[in-house]
Amino acid sequence: MNLARSKSPAFLAAFAAIFLAVTSLFALPDYTLTGTGVRARTVGIVKIEVYRISHYMDELPPTRSKQAVIDMDTGKKFVWTMLRDVDRASIVQALRDAYAMNDYTDMAKIGRFVAAFEGDLKAGSEVTIEYDTREKTTTVTVPGGTATVGGLDFMKATWRIWFGKIDQPELGDALIAKLP
Repeated sequence: MNLARSKSPAFLAAFAAIFLAVTSLFALPDYTLTGTGVRARTVGIVKIEVYRISHYMDELPPTRSKQAVIDMDTGKKFVWTMLRDVDRASIVQALRDAYAMNDYTDMAKIGRFVAAFEGDLKAGSEVTIEYDTREKTTTVTVPGGTATVGGLDFMKATWRIWFGKIDQPELGDALIAKLP
């Protein structure tokens, strides 16, 4: 290969065009932050902050409501940042309880999802739950594990954990506070 020719403007322009075309195939949605809140548990009279959670959407719903966010089939995600150490068993049980509270009973899908939590979550670690509208999959990524579960039904069930029946309803309100 002639190095002089490989550095020509035409070569560089062609390389840039190919690079941009290939990367656009793998482009991630351009997410908009819809809100941020803190998940807390109350033990007796003490309120314990567990994680900070933010919610993002590729497209925004036509109405500002939690139900509209649950129902919308668009790219969206939650990002948690742990504010304290939480053992694996507590996280898994909390998720199972939240699915049950929202009347979701597909134990195979729930089991696949919570299997990503292979160990305890340490303060400062991050958890991402992302819905891919093209593939109709929900993926959870945690330190040390990832799980992907298919189905629009599972996405809606997962989004109901924070926007449906919850013991901290103000958290769902905070997660849509930035919607117009």
